[in-house]
Amino acid sequence: MANIETNQFYPDYAIHPGEILDETLEARGIKKSLFADKCGISNKTVSQIINGKSAITPEMAIKFERALGNSASLWINLNTDYELHLAREADKLKLIAEKDWLKEFPIKHLIDYGILPKRTNVVDNLSDLLSFFGVGSISAWNAFYLSPNVAYRKSPTFKAKPESLATWLRIGEKFAEHIYCSPFDKKKFKEALKEIRCLTKESAPYFQEKMLELCKNSGVALVFVPELPKTHISGATKWINSNKAMILLSLRHKMEDHFWFSFFHEAAHIILHGKTKVFIDNNGDYTSKQEIEADSFASNMLIPPKKLSAFLSSEKKSHTAISAFAKKIDLSPGILVGRLQHDKIISYSWLNKLKRKFDFSGKQQGSAQQNASGDGENGSRLP
Repeated sequence: MANIETNQFYPDYAIHPGEILDETLEARGIKKSLFADKCGISNKTVSQIINGKSAITPEMAIKFERALGNSASLWINLNTDYELHLAREADKLKLIAEKDWLKEFPIKHLIDYGILPKRTNVVDNLSDLLSFFGVGSISAWNAFYLSPNVAYRKSPTFKAKPESLATWLRIGEKFAEHIYCSPFDKKKFKEALKEIRCLTKESAPYFQEKMLELCKNSGVALVFVPELPKTHISGATKWINSNKAMILLSLRHKMEDHFWFSFFHEAAHIILHGKTKVFIDNNGDYTSKQEIEADSFASNMLIPPKKLSAFLSSEKKSHTAISAFAKKIDLSPGILVGRLQHDKIISYSWLNKLKRKFDFSGKQQGSAQQNASGDGENGSRLP
């Protein structure tokens, strides 16, 4: 992912083009009144430009070009540079007045991840942050990001901080933008999900590579971004454009049953809820139709209902029985244990030794993401 540019230099001063005009006339020994006559403008206009009270318009720049030989673009550029300098100074004052806004964001994490440069000036920090989000002002950020149009799946016992949540999502979007995907194909994605389900017994480094490849080949950018402080989010889905969807996973729960359920839950939103429908779990409604549908899809995808029903009616819930049934349906036994615990069929303290805990190290994530993105300019890395 491209970082915020750090090689831009904006001088803290600017010369009004009137000063340049005054020096030019003096160097050539041209009186102001004569220059005014040659340009067909009033002495007052020339005086106001020289004193910095008036700008040089494009029409005037053309006249100056003919009268002095300097190109019109020179005068326009001098004028633009001066006005841009004034605008930047005014913008700095606005940012300074709202500097406390910066404290609401996990800046340290963005710097540690290499996403934002380390700055000592609060105005530069604010400007970098706005550029990262792709907005022009703090008020624009509030209008855009406090009304998010992405579906989140988060624990009802926590409330995510909007600024941290928006930051986490933006990191995911930036990575997703750099992952080359085939145009989205729902049929192909459904087939990919079947193949991905068969990976649940594999190790994390292996199945990550396969998942990323299968997803991108069906038009879905799969991104892993560790959760930020005060987010408490498991995953999110968003359409980057009409031909490209994103599944963003935080790896918050490293136990395999949580991980796989979160992935298929997010995949369900892409399969079931279309490209234009937007939804979000920001009001504590975890029983919405969309969430119920996504939960049902994930549950049934991982463990076929009829086979589970047959198992529950005929088998004891022992280590041996669960392992045998999981093998029969080609599933990691830890996922089955998690399902039985969630459905209160067994206690949460039972059979946890069958549940694997994944080590999603930054190196593993970065490698998988790099391979999914491609080489060269399409490459990206995870923090």
